[in-house]
Amino acid sequence: MTKHQKPSAFSRRNFLTAAAGLTFALTIAPEAFSPADKAFADAPNPATPLSPNVWLTIAPDGTITVISPAAEMGQGSFTTLPLILAEELDADWSKVKPVFPTEWDDKKYGNPAYDYTFQTSASASVRGYFMPLRIAGAQARRVLLDAVADKWAVPVGELATEPSVVVHRASGRRIGYGEIATFAKAPAQLPKIEVGDLKPTASFRLIGKDINRVELPLKVTGRAEYGLDVTVPGMVYAAVLQSPYANGAPMEVDSARAEKVPGVTGIVKLPEGVGVIGTTIEGTQAAKKLLKVTWGDAAGAHLDSERALEEFAAIGRDKSRDGVPFAKIGDVKAALASAKRVFLGEYRTRYVYHAQMEPMNATAAVSADGKSAELWVETQAATTLLKGVAQILQTDRSKLTLHQHFIGGGYGRRGNHEVIFDAVRLSKAVGKPVKLVWTREDDLKGGKFRPMTAHHIEAGFDADGKLIAWHHRVVAESVLAYISGNPKPRQDRIVMKGSPIPQYPIANKLAEHVIESRGARLSPWRGVGNGYNAFAAESFIDDIAKELGKDPVAFRLELSEGVPRMQHLIRVVADQSGWSRKRDETALGVATMVKDDTLAASVAEVSIDRVSGKIKVHNFWAAIDAGIAVQPRNLTAQTEGSFIYALGSVLREKITIRDGHVLQSNYSDYEVARMSDVPHVEVTVVSTDNKPTGGGELGVPLSAAAIGNAIAALTGVRLHELPFSPDQVRGALGA
Repeated sequence: MTKHQKPSAFSRRNFLTAAAGLTFALTIAPEAFSPADKAFADAPNPATPLSPNVWLTIAPDGTITVISPAAEMGQGSFTTLPLILAEELDADWSKVKPVFPTEWDDKKYGNPAYDYTFQTSASASVRGYFMPLRIAGAQARRVLLDAVADKWAVPVGELATEPSVVVHRASGRRIGYGEIATFAKAPAQLPKIEVGDLKPTASFRLIGKDINRVELPLKVTGRAEYGLDVTVPGMVYAAVLQSPYANGAPMEVDSARAEKVPGVTGIVKLPEGVGVIGTTIEGTQAAKKLLKVTWGDAAGAHLDSERALEEFAAIGRDKSRDGVPFAKIGDVKAALASAKRVFLGEYRTRYVYHAQMEPMNATAAVSADGKSAELWVETQAATTLLKGVAQILQTDRSKLTLHQHFIGGGYGRRGNHEVIFDAVRLSKAVGKPVKLVWTREDDLKGGKFRPMTAHHIEAGFDADGKLIAWHHRVVAESVLAYISGNPKPRQDRIVMKGSPIPQYPIANKLAEHVIESRGARLSPWRGVGNGYNAFAAESFIDDIAKELGKDPVAFRLELSEGVPRMQHLIRVVADQSGWSRKRDETALGVATMVKDDTLAASVAEVSIDRVSGKIKVHNFWAAIDAGIAVQPRNLTAQTEGSFIYALGSVLREKITIRDGHVLQSNYSDYEVARMSDVPHVEVTVVSTDNKPTGGGELGVPLSAAAIGNAIAALTGVRLHELPFSPDQVRGALGA
């Protein structure tokens, strides 16, 4: 259920056949136009004479081709980004066709939010591209107006636009963008567009409206092409037996039984695995199971996650062990020393798995000389992917061709590219295109996880009852260190996001990361650090409110004084949920969070079967303020989806590692959220006249905190550790 507040067959083969279409010099070359799917576009037209720096083309038939640089993994960027440009262009949306780029040039096309690199994560696509795309659309519109003014010999100030039409109201003349494209020329230097030249928000007709996502018909009809769908001439299949832990090289390989499987044509050693090549996917997967491998020693071979988590908690308490500061305001040590009352809280979270629906896969074709390659993949981070492949082949990035596909579930997992790197190595080794597919068991056993964490938080209050000090110590491995291979201690925004709790202005605040290394394979996970940091911080806020005898909603309104946007959201969810109404068998919990400048608040309603220990979430209400809501309905859908995605990790999901081996193997023992777990979800989108911020992950940090607080309200018992498994609930309740 959605509420919205506003207070303060595309023909791929015909797509670019009109060579006379107008190409605007805005950002990248026309040859960078590439199909997202067979239904979207045909091969680029190399004959165009216009400047290489372009964002869009306009064909004589009025088709407007817009490059959409972000990966599309269900979050709607393939619609939202072109729509931003179309708004300022004043385009007829029905004529806009998005395409992925093929020229992956960071300087021309990278996301400003990531220092002009290709990265789709942290809900940064709209945040990063909002202004560049608006300016590009406004520039293109001005070029059209100037061309018509010259042709009609009228002042440009007398012209206006309607959707894909230029009009001269004084004479009644009208001309479509397609016809303009037959005579217009892009100037050597594009018109300079200032922020003040852009449309005021009140004039938007696309931004802020609910527009159907352009790729959904392809998904509904099964025509959307994912990496798993790719086939290329001469392709062979591959499976890989991964080392059970990071940096475990294959030392001794007994492949005798594997080589006897029909269709198997080769066995190849890899840095952290052994590849099986064959003519069928079934044969390679079967042969993989017959390999006997002795793995080299590595730090991860000795990891015991249960023991390590206890060690993390002890390290959190030991304040003689300094961490890496992530956010520091004032003097926390002095403020805590002078505080009239100090509260302590400890919380923990486990490793969790991405559980993306589409198995990890990649298709790679390396040239005979080993110096160029063609890749058919799904990636959230094209820049790091291409850099990594170039290093493997010892070649220049310009010799790599990347075909981006729709992503069947990312959540951060497809920012890691070990599957693609192995496909490249295998293709080079056998001299043929190779399609590598991981099974679900492969991905769980050899997957990369959200790090486990231990939290130690202290809060100090003065004699007047004001919160004057907040010290949040997060003990965890470093995701950035694992990804980069650089173990030097440094700020890790992936781990620490959300820990500064900006929704609560506090004079003295320190959030620090005490970095431990246990050799686990790690990866960003949807919502990154906000998920567990909000759980810890908001659980602690509720615990303090209870000790002070204050209502949790009233206490948060008090703490957020000076942040009116957050206070408004708290009031919205309190009203949605009927916060003050008494319940008999259920209870409510409230939580807030700020992620990448997006503010959100939520309330969850739960009940508990005290015999089984099973938690039932009945209702979940959320209110979000992501500035200008570019697509309100999609923002709602992403909040709903991210809440449901996180629900399994709140109730049951956890990865256990013993002697370096992951104990879970499939969905049978790693139980994601089921349909029966899903409650009624109601989201209110509060659109404000602030720059748009991220909206793809908000339900994750809100879920655990609100549910945990509801459980505490219902039972009087605080659950300090995620997940809230039935065993933990029964133990806490003494059942």
